[in-house]
Amino acid sequence: MARVVVEVMPKAEILDPQGQAIVGALSRLGFAGVSDVRQGKRFELEIDGSVEDAELEKIAEGLLANTVIEDWTVRRVEA
Repeated sequence: MARVVVEVMPKAEILDPQGQAIVGALSRLGFAGVSDVRQGKRFELEIDGSVEDAELEKIAEGLLANTVIEDWTVRRVEA
């Protein structure tokens, strides 16, 4: 078995209200020095060796990310 990580983040030009809420909370909790937070999603897929990179990209683009407002990356990692 192999492991694939798909990371999905809001595009840079898209407002991230969850990230802004986290920045505000950090400040209220006394944590200084954090000026911006972008919140995203991480998916871990366990796959067999027969799944091609092109198919993984189709999964990320077609199901895991909203490509209108999100960017995504796919990478294989050590299990």
